[in-house]
Amino acid sequence: MDIAIREARPDDAEAVVGILNPVIETGKYTVLDGPLSVEEERQFILSFPPRGIFHVAESRPDGQVVGLQTMEPFAAYTHAFDHVGIIATCVDPGCRRQGIGKRLFEATFDAARQKGYEKIFTYVRGDNLVALVAYAKCGFRIVGTAQRHAKCGGRYVDEIIIEKFL
Repeated sequence: MDIAIREARPDDAEAVVGILNPVIETGKYTVLDGPLSVEEERQFILSFPPRGIFHVAESRPDGQVVGLQTMEPFAAYTHAFDHVGIIATCVDPGCRRQGIGKRLFEATFDAARQKGYEKIFTYVRGDNLVALVAYAKCGFRIVGTAQRHAKCGGRYVDEIIIEKFL
């Protein structure tokens, strides 16, 4: 698939929600437990941290948003973590295994280095093997497991803690 990676804009909110909400509804891949509104997503994009990175993958030539990746500063309450970002990734389920995630990671890694990040960190549901494999292919390594960390649909889910040094 021919795609371009670019920064998210407020007018991407509807497309982003169109990708995220079906994934949330499955109850399988994320700890998000309720649908997002277009207005909530628009506000999220508008208030995104200045050191944050919010990329979308846009298919060419139709301009459809088919994936997204965010990275935010890990913690704002101290400068001790200024070098650490926390990442989240989502690719439209109908567009997976076409290199979209790989392109998002490449763009985010480049932007992260330019913004002074040295490490990327995140949690992945322990039962989300698709995401764990994708992150591993991009150089992330497992550093631990937070057992029974999330309660989704009335059952506990482990969160796998992963990181990558840039």
